[in-house]
Amino acid sequence: KMPQGSSWKNAVCYDPAQFAMSGVRDANVRVGDFVVVVGLGAIGQIAIQLAKRAGASVVIGVDPIAYRCDIARRHGADFCLNPIGTDVGKEIKTLTGKQGADVIIETSGYADALQSALRGLAYGGTISYVAFAKPFAEGFNLGREAHFNNAKIVFSRACSEPNPDYPRWSRKRIEETCWELLMNGYLNCEDLIDPVVTFANSPESYMQY
Repeated sequence: KMPQGSSWKNAVCYDPAQFAMSGVRDANVRVGDFVVVVGLGAIGQIAIQLAKRAGASVVIGVDPIAYRCDIARRHGADFCLNPIGTDVGKEIKTLTGKQGADVIIETSGYADALQSALRGLAYGGTISYVAFAKPFAEGFNLGREAHFNNAKIVFSRACSEPNPDYPRWSRKRIEETCWELLMNGYLNCEDLIDPVVTFANSPESYMQY
């Protein structure tokens, strides 16, 4: 049940918040970390907020849609990269003083995005793979940067049991924690639900958006 005065837009983000929180927790984001979030849909946007609030010193978003980058900057991203025509891995290294990202949270599921993440990762860094990817086409390379950067890839879980931190963290605890963070305003999803249309206009709006 929603508390009186709480945001219905936050409530709509109850499901993606669970995946975002699990992605951040499974990556073990710590104070001072350089964090990159790839894919700025609802999951990625919430991960941006959580990473910044967890104490990340630099948070970088990656998405080709400028409007999504604008939202991410308003809610904690220090930089936002457009992957189209950009060597994202190289840009991450540049923005982090050649060190690379301590943590990269990958929500897009694209092979090119994961390849760039492997390139932009700091030595011994962690990729929290939140996306549920389809089989990658030939050409994806787990040599090169993946080998030299000593990458650690964690496949994040939110709604699958057992949780990596079970029995302390169960699906019920994830659900309850996310609901509390959404209802008390710790997370802000007001900009994520857009546009808002009437029920009568939903068929046309579905086709438009």
